[in-house]
Amino acid sequence: LQKNVPEIKSFNVVKGFLNLEISDVYWQNFLQTVSANPDFGRQPRNGRKVMVEFSSPNTNKPLHLGHIRNILLGWSCSRILEAVGFEVVKTQIINDRGVAICKSMLSWKKFGEGKTPESTGIKPDHFVGDWYVLFEQKSKAEYDAWQQTDEAKRIFETKKKANQTEKDFFKEYKNKWSNEHSALGAEVREMLLKWESHDPDTLALWKRMNGWVYQGFEQTYNDLGVSFDKLYYESDTYLLGKDIVEEGLSKGVFFKKDDGSVWVDLTDAGQDQKVVLRADGTSVYITQDLGTAQMRHKELGCERYVYVVADEQNYHFQVLFEILKRLGEPYAGGLHHLSYGLVELPTGRMKTREGTVVDADDLVAEVLKLASEQSSERGEIEGISAAERQENLRRVGMGALKFFIVKVHPKKKMIFNPEESVDLQGQTGPYIQYSFVRINGLMQRVEKEKVDLSKAGNYGDIQPQEKELLVALHDFPNVVLKAADEYDPSLVANFCYDLAKKYHRFWHDLSIFNADTPEAKAFRLTLSRSVGQVLKSGMGLLGVEMPERM
Repeated sequence: LQKNVPEIKSFNVVKGFLNLEISDVYWQNFLQTVSANPDFGRQPRNGRKVMVEFSSPNTNKPLHLGHIRNILLGWSCSRILEAVGFEVVKTQIINDRGVAICKSMLSWKKFGEGKTPESTGIKPDHFVGDWYVLFEQKSKAEYDAWQQTDEAKRIFETKKKANQTEKDFFKEYKNKWSNEHSALGAEVREMLLKWESHDPDTLALWKRMNGWVYQGFEQTYNDLGVSFDKLYYESDTYLLGKDIVEEGLSKGVFFKKDDGSVWVDLTDAGQDQKVVLRADGTSVYITQDLGTAQMRHKELGCERYVYVVADEQNYHFQVLFEILKRLGEPYAGGLHHLSYGLVELPTGRMKTREGTVVDADDLVAEVLKLASEQSSERGEIEGISAAERQENLRRVGMGALKFFIVKVHPKKKMIFNPEESVDLQGQTGPYIQYSFVRINGLMQRVEKEKVDLSKAGNYGDIQPQEKELLVALHDFPNVVLKAADEYDPSLVANFCYDLAKKYHRFWHDLSIFNADTPEAKAFRLTLSRSVGQVLKSGMGLLGVEMPERM
């Protein structure tokens, strides 16, 4: 083998394993291949199609920290799947109907006095969210007052005698108040019924307030650098799935109880019995999801369907996928729930109804502010315009936010620390961006001094620090393939960090422009250029743009 394959430098056998050492000739040829291929790590189109659903917000409030993790996971997975050859359809289903948006609508109608986002100067989705918060505050005040009444005390004593957990007790107790004693609750239910019966005034208000929210969402998506290929709305899909229930009954997948409700028995799969149609003929969420899944497959014809949804919905998706499998849907084997853990700030879990939600926009602004402060501490970059400086700061700040989120395995809970995210030291986006900026500076000098890189192929004594980088570059396509297969952007993020660390070691240990020979200089500059190219590609898969200077 060594005699006939020039790429094999030497071999040995240890405990029955044959170990081969790759020759410098192989690595020289490999470097030339990478250097000449700006698409290194990407695969050609494979004719396969995948849908990735992410974000899917409610329209009663702005996007929050949890949405940021969802969006960045969905976007980076989409980019990674595209890199390995898939045609990717990025979708979201917007939860634009129901009790929550009716609360915002009722609150604005009762207390808004005709105010608008334009008249108040408030970002449109935040404007609508403020009315939702106000509703919850008014509702809490109403609930607190009701608890002092004799009727409330009587119900409390009656309920207390039931054998329930404290959590279930108070949930049922408050639900009884909301459904039977709350004036605001009655008005919300009345508004929802008007919406369902297509009352013109209610529909007009609904469209107006949702329109405000969509304007705000679009601004946030633009700030995050994400977009969608196809939008679905719950108001268009909430009645879907009833025909699937009939199909399931005829196939024996579902069964009907005496009260007329329809169920599926999944106890043999380690789950339980699940209602798919209420006794009054109305659907539940699982029914809508069944119908939406079927509709999407008819529209899109994808091989895979990926749902990016928090791990609180793990059981829901287990049930959904099992039902579709039992119904014999041809796409059932290609369904995947990309489940992710809770994201918190160091100060604790996010809240919504109390008005202390960690809004996505506020978090983006905070990270950009911290990036600007870090930059100011390091001093101004010479010869750069104000516009270029702002663009660089945006790239560093957004890179910090995105990388800090996606570097964590999706299934793990995480704490997002804004101060740590912008640090130039450690496992951060700016650390990797700084490596790229260093390399970019080298390449500008190469161009300015017209350095001849053609002698790189004559370099014959590859150093350990150089080989370490070459081995890492060699692994990049496999990392991308694995990340696509496992729907795990953290693999790409950690690869980029490790590559940047190796480059810092190379930079520190070896002379580049002052190398001993022209061949070594050309080789190290070519290697640097290839590292920069792969860092830019890898971070690009995560939605991170590289600054030219820092």
